[in-house]
Amino acid sequence: MTRLSVNVNKVATLRNSRGEDYPSVLEAVRVCTEAGAGGITVHPREDERHITRQDVRDIAAQLDGRDRQALEYNIEGDPRPDWLELVHEVRPDQATLVPVRPGEITSEAGWGEDTDATALRATIAGLKDAGIRVSVFVEARPESADWARSVGADRIEIYTGPFAHAHAEGPEQGRAAFSQHVSTAERAHALGLGINAGHDLDTDNLVLYRTLPHLDEVSIGHALIGRAVFDGLDRVVRPDLDVLSPGVPRQISPANRGFSAAEKFSRQ
Repeated sequence: MTRLSVNVNKVATLRNSRGEDYPSVLEAVRVCTEAGAGGITVHPREDERHITRQDVRDIAAQLDGRDRQALEYNIEGDPRPDWLELVHEVRPDQATLVPVRPGEITSEAGWGEDTDATALRATIAGLKDAGIRVSVFVEARPESADWARSVGADRIEIYTGPFAHAHAEGPEQGRAAFSQHVSTAERAHALGLGINAGHDLDTDNLVLYRTLPHLDEVSIGHALIGRAVFDGLDRVVRPDLDVLSPGVPRQISPANRGFSAAEKFSRQ
């Protein structure tokens, strides 16, 4: 079964916009894990614009004592010194190495096969020596799997942004893009690597992407948190209306009478 790891960065973004403690990232972690998510992902950036170093530590403390087979903690980031120090301190189940481009808002690409492997090999070896599984964020190309194997990674995480954009254009475009992901996954598996995937995956395109051979884990954050806003907005507006106008009948908006993800999959 493919693990769903929920990226809670966007909850931290909303919290930080007010400089307060609400909404709570720890509460988001609790809700996601109680709902059955098999993992929690964070990506602490150098400027701490969403997840902070303290968030990373607090989540680790909250997840302490968990069944690590059922629930994993994944920390993403570029392997800068302060990030590595934090990861070695917290010792998550998985560390995902992601390249960072100056000025980017979110991740825009995976590691290129021409990346100097010398420094990364030492970094990856150190993480593995600490008992941390290492995944590297790569483009959907079979040669990316060869590169990942050469630097000593345990898994690849396939960058799914281009697939998601192609899927949004139409079924044929989506399937054409997906074929490259299949080739990449097959090559990685043949090399003994695990396969993760993430970026712009959502309930719609996941119907196709879940068929990727040997898929171990998907990480979803932006789409999931964004959808939660609209799925839950009707439910949180009505209690305030009840406070202001008690006794007035309320109806659930037709827009919020949607199917669950499981029901949606069964209809496609």
